[in-house]
Amino acid sequence: MKKKLLKWLKAAGVRAIKTVAETAIATIGTSAVISQVDWRLVVSASVLSGLVSLLISIKGLPELES
Repeated sequence: MKKKLLKWLKAAGVRAIKTVAETAIATIGTSAVISQVDWRLVVSASVLSGLVSLLISIKGLPELES
């Protein structure tokens, strides 16, 4: 059971980190120049997307299904 949980945590964590990075890139990309980036928006949107990713991972992770 512990091994299965650790495997899930690793897979869900990797997926969440990728989602956070993708959201940050997309949010930063909406500004014309780097000085116009709303960093609070970038951080809050990225954190929220990571949380949503973890919650969705509870449903199941295809990479763990055999």
